[in-house]
Amino acid sequence: QVQLVESGGGLVQPGGSLRLSCAASGSIAGIGIMGWYRQAPGKQRELVATSTSGGAINIADSVKGRFTISRDNAKNTVYLQMNSLKPEDTAVYYCNKNLYGVNYWGKGTLVTVSS
Repeated sequence: QVQLVESGGGLVQPGGSLRLSCAASGSIAGIGIMGWYRQAPGKQRELVATSTSGGAINIADSVKGRFTISRDNAKNTVYLQMNSLKPEDTAVYYCNKNLYGVNYWGKGTLVTVSS
């Protein structure tokens, strides 16, 4: 059973930074697509960024240039560095791992951007 545990969310002022981490267990490290999605109140869940095991990255236009996804295959962990945060980045951020077409989700971590 694949389990994903996120950490690093919290309250930050506009223009600030946060780093999210997601550790996966129960699966072989280094395989599958890992990434982040977010869901703001009243909105659908949307892709933020994903990274394949080979390092190919897909990142949403809304965060391009501000957010960076990275991955440590040896640790089976994915990170999301978020800089220049805006109030519209406020959401619950979910870690995702897609393994052979099956999606696994973390419970989510809340990021609130507010002054």
